[in-house]
Amino acid sequence: SFTVPLGATINMDGTAIMQGAATIFIAQAYGIDLTFGNLMTVIVTATLASIGTAGVPSAGLIMLSIVLIQLGLPVDAIAIIWGIDRLLDMLRTSVNITGDAMVTTIVGKWEGQVDKDVFNQKLETLTR
Repeated sequence: SFTVPLGATINMDGTAIMQGAATIFIAQAYGIDLTFGNLMTVIVTATLASIGTAGVPSAGLIMLSIVLIQLGLPVDAIAIIWGIDRLLDMLRTSVNITGDAMVTTIVGKWEGQVDKDVFNQKLETLTR
């Protein structure tokens, strides 16, 4: 009961992935080469920004500006991504929720709270 609310607050895997991919896309669209150091900055900044992202639609897009500013990329480039962000937001949410469910299952197994028989049952037998 502790991992789901905590994960919903700080475990934003999909947001971190999107921010990294969007930053690299924007750099390539503007013809800017990113060095290895720049890529490490993207990883660290996107991870930290995703932890601070609110769980509301398109908040990850707003937090993308932090990553772009860190690298000196134009923040105006967010407009390129904004048009398809609604679709990306649905995918980000799916990744975030899947990560939360996975971590909750792992912690539950470590704590001995997962009933393996129920966990391995087929869905049809549970709904009867």
